[in-house]
Amino acid sequence: MTWNIRTGGRDGADPSRLDRVVEVVAAHRPDVLALQELRDFHRDGRMTRVAAALGMRAYLARAWFGQSVAVLVRPSGRVLRVAPVRRPFHHAAQRVVVATDAGPLTVIGTHLQPYAGSRRLREAGWLAAASRMDGLGLLLGDLNTLDPWTGHDERVRRLPPAYRRRHLRSDGVTVDTRAVAALHRAGYVDLFRLVGAGPPATVPTAYGGVEFSDMRLDYLLATPAAARLARRCVVVRDAGTDRASDHYPVLAELDLTLTD
Repeated sequence: MTWNIRTGGRDGADPSRLDRVVEVVAAHRPDVLALQELRDFHRDGRMTRVAAALGMRAYLARAWFGQSVAVLVRPSGRVLRVAPVRRPFHHAAQRVVVATDAGPLTVIGTHLQPYAGSRRLREAGWLAAASRMDGLGLLLGDLNTLDPWTGHDERVRRLPPAYRRRHLRSDGVTVDTRAVAALHRAGYVDLFRLVGAGPPATVPTAYGGVEFSDMRLDYLLATPAAARLARRCVVVRDAGTDRASDHYPVLAELDLTLTD
């Protein structure tokens, strides 16, 4: 599962959102979870408390300029390596290698730059360089980028001008899909495109978000070996996820078992 939980699951209008995030994740019990927008999760033991509530182990990557990200893993999976992708991302990228019955699985949880497509493209290049396509791998997160296989002109046109610019190239007309396209060229497979079911949009939820217009910005990408084990991919839309964040979580099932 991957989920952007919006400003650490807390804001002045609704301080209980983080509790709803925990309830949703606990109900689905993912073996591997990537979380984004973990504002202040490095303070006051917040990451530790959330991990304990979920019965998972957390590996937090501090942000360079924006907000932290984390990868969480069930205790049934032996973690072989933890190493953030050490590049100056706007947010961050955390890499965790976990043992499975099919071999080591490398998981990268990330959150790409929200404001400029050229910067997102550079960050995608760093992720591609940090990935190995010859094994089991997943890249999960909010990529802040529309996919290159869908027509997006109308949904981008509906955005307020300030937010529309985020999704256009320098000519002010062409929709910018370069970051996802670069990861696809590097070998990553879009699991929703492969085995997805239901509506693909991940923003906005009923909670809101004027910067969105029925968009898919959150992805579960897999190396070819991992993609062959994929069985299902869905955007989790229900009463709980409607109000827990401005993004819906994305959940995929793979024919893998974590091992110790």
